[in-house]
Amino acid sequence: MQRFVKNLVRSAAAIALAASATMASAEEARLSAVSAFANGTTFTRNFERFIEKLNEIGTGVVQIDYRGGGGAVMNPFELGNAVSTGVVQIANLPGAFYTKLMPEADAFKLSAFTIAEERANGAWEYTNRLHNERMNAWHLARQKDCVPFHLYLNKPLDGRDLNGLNIRVTPIYRAFFASMGAAMIRTKPGDVYTALERGTVDGYGWPTQGVLDLGWHEVTKYRVDPAFYRASVEVLINLDAWNGLSDAAKEALQSAAGFMEGLCEEDRALNAEEIQRQSDAGIETITFDGAEGEAWLRDAYETGWAEFIENNPEEGPKLRELLSE
Repeated sequence: MQRFVKNLVRSAAAIALAASATMASAEEARLSAVSAFANGTTFTRNFERFIEKLNEIGTGVVQIDYRGGGGAVMNPFELGNAVSTGVVQIANLPGAFYTKLMPEADAFKLSAFTIAEERANGAWEYTNRLHNERMNAWHLARQKDCVPFHLYLNKPLDGRDLNGLNIRVTPIYRAFFASMGAAMIRTKPGDVYTALERGTVDGYGWPTQGVLDLGWHEVTKYRVDPAFYRASVEVLINLDAWNGLSDAAKEALQSAAGFMEGLCEEDRALNAEEIQRQSDAGIETITFDGAEGEAWLRDAYETGWAEFIENNPEEGPKLRELLSE
């Protein structure tokens, strides 16, 4: 019964979306958008620039009505379902936030390639089909895939042993940190500051960018290098809405997506600036060099892929082939 109701909602949403979007040839199509992250923060800023670009080049053809970001609009972990059913037409969120709908999204963090390279080597075509089939979505774009992750701590490390440490995790780096003995604690991003301040957690995984935006530098003492994985944030559009758009509207959306995906070099420069800002804020660097650094990275990817393939035995090997060098 529950599945019937869900399918009925999806069908009704699809009819409404198709009816509104197909009018794009006669009048401007309007699409709603929500970000999983708060307005103006690191992982929403480029999405907001994407919307500005689209609304500039899509005048008279297609426009995006941005409803906002973070928990103020809806639970970020429900955003994948919202775009799947058409409650929201466009979503900005990491794959880790919608693995219940599409478990294969967990592989994006492990990719050796940028989204531009994935479009060229066939990986995007394969994963876009999975988005179509698993969650009624079109994989429009990816941002921040030139920003890696780090482990941040309040206690020094002597080697790669995390035994005795409570680490705030998401599914992104759960297997990696667990393999080094860390105790796993999952909280919302908004609760991380308090958890660090109270000593509930001793550290967390997070990308190079964003620590200072969130104020976490005030309760963080160390960043561990080298960095690992990709902090990719996906931009999805409801598949029925996409299919109902005119060619001109699709072209405008793809052009704006290309603009956003072209910000990779800008992000690499921002990474260097952010590392300096962290240092200026008092965050010290723990660096694993040489063989120890190689082992750190090898463990990160081997544990990540092992968990992914165990959880996705059908698609896992193929995705590893497509996303590895």
